[in-house]
Amino acid sequence: MTVTIADKATPLPGGIFCPVLSIYKPTPRQEVDLEASYKYFSYLIRGGVDGLVLAGTTAEAVLLSSTERQDLVMVARKAALDLGLNAYPLVAGISGQSTNESIRLAEEAQQAGADFGLLLPPNYWAKAINKNVILDFYREVADNSPIPIVIYSFPAVCNGVDMNSDVMSELAQHPNIVGVKLTCGNAGKVTRLTHEYTPTQFSVHAGSSDWLLPCLIGGGAGCVTGIGNVFPKSVSKLYSLWKDGKIDEARKLQGLIAQAEKACKEGIAPTKFAAGYFVGSKLGIPNPQAFWPRKPYKPSGKEMQEWVVSVMKQLAEIEDSLPEKLYSTMA
Repeated sequence: MTVTIADKATPLPGGIFCPVLSIYKPTPRQEVDLEASYKYFSYLIRGGVDGLVLAGTTAEAVLLSSTERQDLVMVARKAALDLGLNAYPLVAGISGQSTNESIRLAEEAQQAGADFGLLLPPNYWAKAINKNVILDFYREVADNSPIPIVIYSFPAVCNGVDMNSDVMSELAQHPNIVGVKLTCGNAGKVTRLTHEYTPTQFSVHAGSSDWLLPCLIGGGAGCVTGIGNVFPKSVSKLYSLWKDGKIDEARKLQGLIAQAEKACKEGIAPTKFAAGYFVGSKLGIPNPQAFWPRKPYKPSGKEMQEWVVSVMKQLAEIEDSLPEKLYSTMA
């Protein structure tokens, strides 16, 4: 039964959101390469993804400075505007360990051009986190944030701190909390939340594309998927097939995407290697170091690289066969 609350003033749109990775200059300090980032963001938008997520987990947000986070949002906004997209959705990671830090990051994200803020629960002292702490944290950030808040459920990076659907349902009633990204992979949360709320009241997105179709069948609105960095056209095609009612075709493509996404489940390094291997040369970013993780983390070794290529190569053929979206480029 749908809960009786007003639609959100700015609902989180449905569709495919890509949590973009960070590209660095091949220098000892690995400065963020804004020129390469512009090319990359433009490529992803032309690939058909419905929105970009900046400074999320895939972007190695905890390794980025506040200035770098803002710069990346501004570059993404320019990439969208130069393609003639004046209202292209940008979500920025605003996760801080304190309420104050999260509010500050939300303000900076809005100033840089973000439309929404993606927020993990506090987790530094996991034993001190309970339901009331989580509820108060999200509500206070939402009360003070100039942009709508998207809950980010990812226990694996939060010292095991998890939020059940009842907690999220309570938070969904806040007028400035508009949706959730479920990287916890819990399909039950999808069906419970979509039973209570419409997408314009509270939008539910899968946290990866290997269960996009199950999420959509359960009433979800889309997904935020790291493999979109490598195969944006394929994931966008899967969503389009579902929207067009071509379920058998969608099921076949879902299987291929799920197989390829195994590599992304192995971590940031394999995901970045895949992006460099399959996308880098297309964009004139041939140096593999541009797609290395930021130090102290290491790039994938040869054995992992070979495995990544082997599990992704079939989807790569499909990706290359799909057309880009056509926009009236202004740049």
